[in-house]
Amino acid sequence: MKKIVSSIVVSMALFSTLHANAIYATVDGENITQQDIEMIVQDPRIDLSKIPADARKQLIDQAINKKLLAKNALKTGVENDAQYKEAMAKIKEDLAFQVWQKNELDKLNFTENDKKAFYEKNKDKFNIPETYEASHILVDSEADAKSIISELSKASNKEAKFKELANSKSKDPSKGNGGFLGKFAAEQMVPEFGNAVKTMGVGTISSTPVKTQFGYHVIYLKSKAPAKAMSYNEVKEDIEQVLIGNSFGQKVKDLTETLRKNAKIVIK
Repeated sequence: MKKIVSSIVVSMALFSTLHANAIYATVDGENITQQDIEMIVQDPRIDLSKIPADARKQLIDQAINKKLLAKNALKTGVENDAQYKEAMAKIKEDLAFQVWQKNELDKLNFTENDKKAFYEKNKDKFNIPETYEASHILVDSEADAKSIISELSKASNKEAKFKELANSKSKDPSKGNGGFLGKFAAEQMVPEFGNAVKTMGVGTISSTPVKTQFGYHVIYLKSKAPAKAMSYNEVKEDIEQVLIGNSFGQKVKDLTETLRKNAKIVIK
């Protein structure tokens, strides 16, 4: 679902600057705009108002210099160069596709009933599984793991001791962060690890080592959040993007199939 939403957002972003194109300078009467700055930094998210004055001036100067050099290149007759003509033909095709794509996306509109119907039909896709927040210490032998568990059982501040031992004894890259693994669903971990955290209480340390393909784990479970079914209001904006993606994707698929049937295609 996220991939569909991301692709639609990217497509729409192609033309976002057309509606908010500030002018920063002029060169022989031609404007230096937001799009010119974006071409310099290769990032459409650049906001000149939020960067230091010196950097802002440098970018504008680069855009001015580029404009001057481009105007000079045109005077030399570069438009008659074969490479220029080939590149322009490619740009024309890409731009035509992008404009067509945006126009087609703009035509798509779904009612509240459409979105609610999709939600009801796909409720199982809007469930957040039970999630855990845990740290672990990973060692090569069961004996080492048991020794760590024994040492932790005697500590007055078990969480602080766990971080200390993770840093000094764990072979996992997470050792630098006290063995912290962040939030995860049990299914995201190898089965032995996932099954172990399911049986643990919050704030506890695994009483026996947990063996996996990576070695022996000592686990500290920091928190547990129950599974949750997301409400319609929580996901309706995502649903709209999914409906747009599905509809546009089907249109592209059907049109492409028709065009391929009528085209002479030779794959070499």
